Amino acid sequence: MLTLTQDLYDRIVEHARQDHPDEACGVVAGPAGTDRPERFVPMLNAARSPTFYEFDSKDLLKLYRDLDDRDEEPVIVYHSHTATEAYPSRTDVTYANEPHAHYVLVSTADKDGLGDFQFRSYRIVDGVITEEEVQVVDAY
Repeated sequence: MLTLTQDLYDRIVEHARQDHPDEACGVVAGPAGTDRPERFVPMLNAARSPTFYEFDSKDLLKLYRDLDDRDEEPVIVYHSHTATEAYPSRTDVTYANEPHAHYVLVSTADKDGLGDFQFRSYRIVDGVITEEEVQVVDAY
C-alpha cells in the first residue's frame, strides 16, 4: 500500500493538471529504506509530449546525486496520462527501473472530456504490474 500525505497528493495532481496536455513527471523522495514519501521533486518532461514522458538526462543525474547526498531514494515515481486511463503502458513498464518505488499514474483525460480523473499506484518489478491501494493521510 502507498501512504502519502494530502499535501503530496495535491501537489502531484496539481503538477499533472498544470502540464496538461503534455504528460507531467516527477519523483517524491524519502529517507532511504523507509518507504515514506516526503520531498516533492517535480521534473521537466524533456519529451514535451502528450503521449510520452522522459526525464532530462542532466536533471536525472542531478536528482540522483542529490538523493545520494541526502541519503534518500525515490519512493514515488509519477507521471500523467493525458488521454488514457491511469494504467502503465508497455513503455512505462520498460522504464520502471526502481523495484522499491511506487509508480503513480494520474489520468488527466477528464480535462478534455475523454475519461474520468484517476490517481492510481502500482509496483512494477521484473515487468509484473501490481496495483496497490492508495491511502491519503493528513500527516505521518
